[in-house]
Amino acid sequence: MKLGVYNAILHDRPLGEALKVIADLGLDGIEINSGGFLPPVHIQELDEIAADPAVAKKYLAQFERTGVSIAGLNCNGNPLHPNPEIGAKHAEDLRRSIRAAAALGQDRVVTMSGLPGGEPGATRPNWIVNAWNSAALDVLDYQWEIAAAFWSEIDQLAKDHGVKVALELHPQNVVFNARDARKLIELTGATNVGVELDASHLFWQQADPVAVVRDLGPLIFHAAAKDIRINPEHARLNGVLDNGFRRLSPDEPRTNLGGSEWANEWPQDSSWDFVALGKGHDSAYWAEFIAALYEIDPGMCLNIEHEDTELGPIEGLEVAAAVLKDAWGSYQGTNPEATRE
Repeated sequence: MKLGVYNAILHDRPLGEALKVIADLGLDGIEINSGGFLPPVHIQELDEIAADPAVAKKYLAQFERTGVSIAGLNCNGNPLHPNPEIGAKHAEDLRRSIRAAAALGQDRVVTMSGLPGGEPGATRPNWIVNAWNSAALDVLDYQWEIAAAFWSEIDQLAKDHGVKVALELHPQNVVFNARDARKLIELTGATNVGVELDASHLFWQQADPVAVVRDLGPLIFHAAAKDIRINPEHARLNGVLDNGFRRLSPDEPRTNLGGSEWANEWPQDSSWDFVALGKGHDSAYWAEFIAALYEIDPGMCLNIEHEDTELGPIEGLEVAAAVLKDAWGSYQGTNPEATRE
């Protein structure tokens, strides 16, 4: 198993410095953002890598003797967005990432399933959270038809390139839980589309990531080590479906998500928060999580994603890495033959 870091938190420094940070943490993998919501800071030459083996070789040379290797590409975005300025771009970023991954000898690309509009002619996505009425099921039928067509195409492209695409079970996507993951595979017959098991989004939905791993089994292709903390004083009033976000103004630092869409400020009285590993679930839980993943695929990549606003980038990675390595040590104590490779 490879333990690493999703590199978005290290976009403020060159690739070489990011690799040193990861190596100093005692980790050995880097999941590299390759487009979608975020720019591909550490792999800007995607098309050249896919087209020219010499360029791919030169890119890979940057990892030699660092102790860190590529642990997947990540182009999280909304490839089904009805606005082509966003949807078409994110979809093409995914195709480019698949081709580049193959050229680099990588076989995992992480993304999201995407979310269309609710009806023909829509310009904004429409997330059905609770389909208790017939109109909501009509929307879902329309969205699943779009999703099935797109992911059938992507499955074939991935198969042609020897790559597997792992979908993060993330809110505001057609696929955000175990049932939806199985439904997509049933609708498409996909063999090269599966799941990236990011525990954090399952936690706040009150699902158990370990149970989901054991249920989906070989449909899990990749994993993220990311924790959350429920804030009971707010959750008991507002539940976990909390829309207390604030729109950021153009003169404030904010992240563009494509076109005219921007990330909002997290609620100040949030029902739950992303936190570093250990602040929501202890290392014993993460050891159980590792055990479940290892049983599926000993070569699984498990990468830290840091979004804890209470900790700085390096501090947060240090906290998470210590918990992850402790969890690995606990698991290895029960399975001495387990290796990190």
